[in-house]
Amino acid sequence: MISFFKSNYIISILVLCTTSNIRVCSSSNDPYAILGINKFATTYEIREAYKQLAKKWHPDKIRNDYGAEKFIQIKLAYELLSDMDRRRIFDRYGVSDTNSQYLQTKHDYSEYNRFSLNKNEDFGQRFNINQDIAFYHKLSITANYFEKIILSKNAKKVHVVMFYNDWCFKCTRIVDAFKKILELLQPIGISFATVNAVHEESIFRKCGAREVPQLVLILDNQYFLYRDHNFTPQKVVEFIRKKIPSKIFKRIEPDNLNGFLDGWMDNRARALIFEPRSMTRLRYLLTAFEFYDRVAFGFVNTINRKSSNIIARFKVNTSLDTLILFNEDTTSYTASISMQEIPTQALVNLVSTNQFLVLPRISSQNMMESVCPTEWNRQRKRLCVILVTENKEKDDIEKVALRNIALNMGYHSKRVRFAYIFRESQPDFIKAISKGSYKDSLIHIVIIWRRDKNRIKYDWVNVGKQNGNSSPEHFINSTKNEISNAIKKLLKNSEALCYEAFVENLINEHSQGILTKWISQFLYVVDYLSDNIEEEHLFAFISLLGTFGFMFAVGYVLIYFVKVEEENLKAQGQLFDIQGQRHNNLVPELKLYELRAEKYNGMVRLLKPGCRTLLLISDCQSRHKLIPYFHKAVWPYRKSKTLLFGHMVIEKGLPWFAEILRLSLSKNRHLQVNPRNCVGTVLALNGHRKYFCMYHAKHPESVQETKSVLKITQKLLDAKEDPEVGTFLKRELSEESEAESNILLEDNLLNGLDNWLERLFDGRTQKYYINYWPDFISK
Repeated sequence: MISFFKSNYIISILVLCTTSNIRVCSSSNDPYAILGINKFATTYEIREAYKQLAKKWHPDKIRNDYGAEKFIQIKLAYELLSDMDRRRIFDRYGVSDTNSQYLQTKHDYSEYNRFSLNKNEDFGQRFNINQDIAFYHKLSITANYFEKIILSKNAKKVHVVMFYNDWCFKCTRIVDAFKKILELLQPIGISFATVNAVHEESIFRKCGAREVPQLVLILDNQYFLYRDHNFTPQKVVEFIRKKIPSKIFKRIEPDNLNGFLDGWMDNRARALIFEPRSMTRLRYLLTAFEFYDRVAFGFVNTINRKSSNIIARFKVNTSLDTLILFNEDTTSYTASISMQEIPTQALVNLVSTNQFLVLPRISSQNMMESVCPTEWNRQRKRLCVILVTENKEKDDIEKVALRNIALNMGYHSKRVRFAYIFRESQPDFIKAISKGSYKDSLIHIVIIWRRDKNRIKYDWVNVGKQNGNSSPEHFINSTKNEISNAIKKLLKNSEALCYEAFVENLINEHSQGILTKWISQFLYVVDYLSDNIEEEHLFAFISLLGTFGFMFAVGYVLIYFVKVEEENLKAQGQLFDIQGQRHNNLVPELKLYELRAEKYNGMVRLLKPGCRTLLLISDCQSRHKLIPYFHKAVWPYRKSKTLLFGHMVIEKGLPWFAEILRLSLSKNRHLQVNPRNCVGTVLALNGHRKYFCMYHAKHPESVQETKSVLKITQKLLDAKEDPEVGTFLKRELSEESEAESNILLEDNLLNGLDNWLERLFDGRTQKYYINYWPDFISK
């Protein structure tokens, strides 16, 4: 038993050791562990991790077998994780071998030659298809190549893309014409590619193409469709020439020559091209487009008589094409070439070599990459001498002095470049390298070494103040000596720069503003519409514009006549505002309905619960005076959805009014009501609960007296008094004799209505209940 347990124990230990060994081996082959990242790392994080480790374990720095093996592991891990298909298969199956069965069907779609020419020849022989379609396959590209190469932000090339498919017989008919176009334009700098519209449908939709074959010009990440039915080299050249922006070149004449050459403050060198023709060659336009950010191009027509002074000044051979390049010194040129027809490659090489000024301004990250490229190797490090200054006229002396120093010290040195930067334009960069600066220096000069995109090493040059006795020449010479000694010291492999900083990308000082972008986009849309709108579409668009114009014209005429009519009504005094003024046009928001037999049910009997009708009683003589007073009193309550406003002529509704008075009495008896004494009465009718409240100038509630219902209604009995007294009946009570002596005119009948309405809505008025609403019978 003991031996059995011992054997099992040994077996367990062996299994654990084997498992641990397997785990160690698997972890050592894990590309994520090798690069020190997690499984959710982005492509950018993978690339940055690879750069850091590659610099650390490069064989030039680690001279042993372990370092070389480690570097190979890092490289293989990066190759696996940078390939999305291999990474996906590794995450799913743990397979990293390129010969695995999961990767056998994988093809390389990143470059040209997506389809094999032999396969297409076999395919054409079997099915009797024109072999010319194979020419498109040789130049075919994928969406990945299209996005990374053609649409790259730094790409300043002109690209022509042909869309086709394998079953497009029209595509085969224009193959010969496409070959001629390619042979003519590709040598002068235009890149050609083809896209299978079926396999790469995303590119087909993105470019705006609708049919095949379709030729698309891609210029500065904008798409222009070639719609001419004549597919000839001459037509395509005219199409490309038309789409190249006119801002990339300038016609030079004697009156604008000096202004053009002296305009290098825009941080661009100058180039003059002399041609014995009025129309510039397309290859020169393409070169000007490619180097537009660095070089400003001017074109001189040597046939023009006005150009004789320019030709004599630069001693140009009028029978040849001549290119002359200038920097800040406009009195002499830096490079020139004259030939019958300057080759494109020679043209590009000459311009690229002299595309920078002697002292360029670092105005963007792209300029920083060009002037001060990165170099991680200490032995091959590149230095950049930068003057930190401000955009002021008084600081131009500093730039001139440093420019002279750069010329005298060998400007064309490959390892040392001179530049300047504005402190106010790049505050983040200046703040990052502020450590160790000499604040008492008259000129602030820093020497930097860019190890990678964001890490730099730097050191400040100690330039002392200029003494009062020393001349400017002496100060410039001393500054030159300080810079020269610092450069010679730092170029040695054993010397290192004192400070290190992490910097972000520089601000692009030449970026377009919002308004400029809108204008550019608008011009592009106009150009796009001019190319894509056909004649029938143009007629339809003009017809639509005409329809809208006619509608606006008719609307304007109608509004004009309405305004004229309103002015006439104002002049007649028939329009009122809220304050009753006649010079403003305002339609009243409160409506008064006249109580008639046909409206009786809606205004009284069929009122919803909680709703009431305020009714003014008047006669034919007083209605024009009383209605405006009533309208003004009830105006504050116009927005209430539970109130309905109306008026009644007593001559028409006297029987109904007498009947509700009789029904409200405790003793029903016949009443004789004087209609003239009823003028100015206001009733609040609650049709659902069958009661009403009453206002009158001589009503007890109007003078806040407390009377019984009998005493109130007795005043409504027949009385032969002057109707202007405003009472219904003769006063029988002695205490009312004094009130009766006061005579009320029609203008004063509604003076107390405002207070009564407040008591009405507070629930303090007397309610007179009835058993039913009598019929409204007009008298």
